[in-house]
Amino acid sequence: MTAHPHLPLTAEPIMGTPLAETHAEPLAPPALSLAGVTKRYRETLALDDVSFMVHPGELVALVGPSGAGKSTVFRCLTRLVTADAGHVAVLGTRLDDLRGSRLREVRRRIGLIFQQFNLIGRLSALDNVLAGRLGHVSTLRVATRLFPAEDRQIALAALDRVGLLEKAYQRADSLSGGQQQRVAIARVLAQQSRVVLADEPVSSLDPSSAANVIGVLRDIAREHRIGVLCALHQVDFARDYADRIVALRAGRLVLDVPARHFDDAAFARVYGATAA
Repeated sequence: MTAHPHLPLTAEPIMGTPLAETHAEPLAPPALSLAGVTKRYRETLALDDVSFMVHPGELVALVGPSGAGKSTVFRCLTRLVTADAGHVAVLGTRLDDLRGSRLREVRRRIGLIFQQFNLIGRLSALDNVLAGRLGHVSTLRVATRLFPAEDRQIALAALDRVGLLEKAYQRADSLSGGQQQRVAIARVLAQQSRVVLADEPVSSLDPSSAANVIGVLRDIAREHRIGVLCALHQVDFARDYADRIVALRAGRLVLDVPARHFDDAAFARVYGATAA
């Protein structure tokens, strides 16, 4: 079954990437972009004039120390908070002034993956993936879980793509952590997301499972032309699997470079220490 249908280190942040070094579609709008985004919580400056893009087909790792502003970036991109200055756009649509159904439509195109999987343990893997179809079916079908055959095929194809078709009818809470996170990836595929925000998706996994999950995210980004922004604490995974690394420190963008250029000097600049 088949699934449905990147600049050397400098003293200043580097915006953008040559097309020869990226998997982006040259003529497509960015999957997501921040332009001069500033956000303050009372006396705390969480983001200070942050600008970067993620293109379709890219996996971009967002790194930085705790409190650097990574979570605030995600909140701005989903309009859980509104930037005080600058603007945010998803698939070429600015979110600043969207309300009601227009905002819901854009959010439906954003797939979310969390550290703790956010699955319903007593339901099967398939039923959890079908949750990705909630924006496409009626409220009655959602309440009764009587999804159309087409939606079930989409969900099964998504499970097949992440290597879990044989687990479709198994309870989610009986799966390993890595398998549960792959179910979560299948859910965003079933949602037919064009953008994926993955917030520390491998922090609770062992190294082997974590590598598997990040590898799947990278591959579906390329195959489905999805822009993936993945917040990571593990810099090694960012170097090995991301196309680019965007680094924040104290709310400011300090680096935007191809992953292969994130060397020990870059690590020290971001984290204030040498790599272990």
